[in-house]
Amino acid sequence: MSLLDIHNLSVRFGDAAAIPVVDGLDLAVDKGEVLAIVGESGSGKSVTMLALMGLIDAPGIVSASSLRFDGHDMLKLKGRQRRTVVGKDLAMVFQDPMTALNPSYTVGFQIEEVLRQHLGLKGQAARARALQLLERVEIPAAASRLDAYPHQLSGGMSQRVAIAMAIAAEPKLLIADEPTTALDVTIQAQIMDLLLDLQRDQGMGLVLITHDLAVVAETADRVCVMYAGQAVEIGQVPALFDAPTHPYTEALLRAIPEHSLGAARLATLPGIVPGRYDRPTGCLLAPRCPYAQEHCRAQRPALEAHARGAVRCFYPLNLPHNPSPEVAR
Repeated sequence: MSLLDIHNLSVRFGDAAAIPVVDGLDLAVDKGEVLAIVGESGSGKSVTMLALMGLIDAPGIVSASSLRFDGHDMLKLKGRQRRTVVGKDLAMVFQDPMTALNPSYTVGFQIEEVLRQHLGLKGQAARARALQLLERVEIPAAASRLDAYPHQLSGGMSQRVAIAMAIAAEPKLLIADEPTTALDVTIQAQIMDLLLDLQRDQGMGLVLITHDLAVVAETADRVCVMYAGQAVEIGQVPALFDAPTHPYTEALLRAIPEHSLGAARLATLPGIVPGRYDRPTGCLLAPRCPYAQEHCRAQRPALEAHARGAVRCFYPLNLPHNPSPEVAR
């Protein structure tokens, strides 16, 4: 049984008739697995995980056939029940550490609050554990940082504090939402190394939301590629990088500068991602896809499993027993 099992997840903003920003998503994460979610800005990566955490407020509407974490039905958990899971067994590191921390409280107080809420630690026991956590995330002079306020810390140090808070109760699954985006390049590698070290040390699952395909290639076990609110390809690393089955994944890989050495310009897909009010009838990539045919423009493909993962395409690439787009055309 998977640690996280998502089936047919949809998220809308407005009423039930609104166009979904996450559309029929199926996804699973096993214990101890590193799953990367990649895609352009606005593809639904962060919204998917916010829905799991219960952080979509009105007018947002979350629906799913199944949204289960560690045996819990996350759609039915309310109030106190949800707090026994979220923040303890399921935790999240957000994109901007400066807004994730409360500027009115010290670093030590905020970490100790997690320890009081989820582990029942108080007083000196909580403070000692908070110090251990700061040392674990490699903050220098950790003892002096306990009484510091967030504005007194650098961006990289603030992100380390946010990670310390997230792992305080030793979660079974940690979601890292582009945890290095707001940081300097030299600090980004340190934070990624820290997250992976913690993941291995604690044996927790890790969902990594990122734009950086190089990071995915080096760190993830599997990857989910999202486009316009849908999962278009799910596959193992490195197989997905060696032989992508969806045209959008192929386009992402071709756009990596290292793959275009000697070319006059980087490879790109024409057009733009469809918005809420201009979504095509058929495949959402069809207006931009170099392989699209009439069938693609008329009907919307489902996510279909294959030997190496799953793909949402009528004419997937690099798979045996499927007509190639060129032949079918």
